[in-house]
Amino acid sequence: MKAVILDGCIGCGLCETACPEVFRMNDEGLAEVWGDVTKDNLEAAEEAAVECPVAVIEID
Repeated sequence: MKAVILDGCIGCGLCETACPEVFRMNDEGLAEVWGDVTKDNLEAAEEAAVECPVAVIEID
């Protein structure tokens, strides 16, 4: 599975806090995907997507 961050990230950092294995903050202060979604971190990645205040995270 893969995570995707669409345009519109506000840099709140919630996704990185919820699932640091998949998300991190880049030099511009916005979230980026840097790891794959696996069965071990799927629940945390989905939590990050649901909790994103601007709903720009998709898990495929």
